[in-house]
Amino acid sequence: MTEDQRRNPKIMVGIAGGLIAVIALFLVYQWMIASNAENSAQPQAEPVPVQAAAPAETAAPPAAPSEASTSVAPKLVEDNIIDTPVPEESSLAKEEIAKLDDIQTQLNEQENTLKAQHADADQLIKLKEEQIKTLEAQMAAQQ
Repeated sequence: MTEDQRRNPKIMVGIAGGLIAVIALFLVYQWMIASNAENSAQPQAEPVPVQAAAPAETAAPPAAPSEASTSVAPKLVEDNIIDTPVPEESSLAKEEIAKLDDIQTQLNEQENTLKAQHADADQLIKLKEEQIKTLEAQMAAQQ
């Protein structure tokens, strides 16, 4: 390579662009592999719930169906929770009970949050009604 070829900006831009393209392809490849690994791991990690704890979960979600349906939240309880068999090994059953307890805790927290939001909304409605009444009284007094 001559001195002119080494300092040619077109060659340098081409080399830099090629390196960037190779790195971008490598990163996309890694991202695709990672997303495929997550998708294939999800069916294996799906818990088998215990039937004894199922009635507690089925009773909690109907507490606030209107607010829960409007927000975008992950689904904590699956529909087929009652039909799944109980694990025969006690360690698996304990793990499932722990998972279900965690889900129940999350549902209780969500219920408390929704109740607090409902109470706040009621308070705001009352304050707005009072504000409207005072504005109407001021308008009546001006006329």
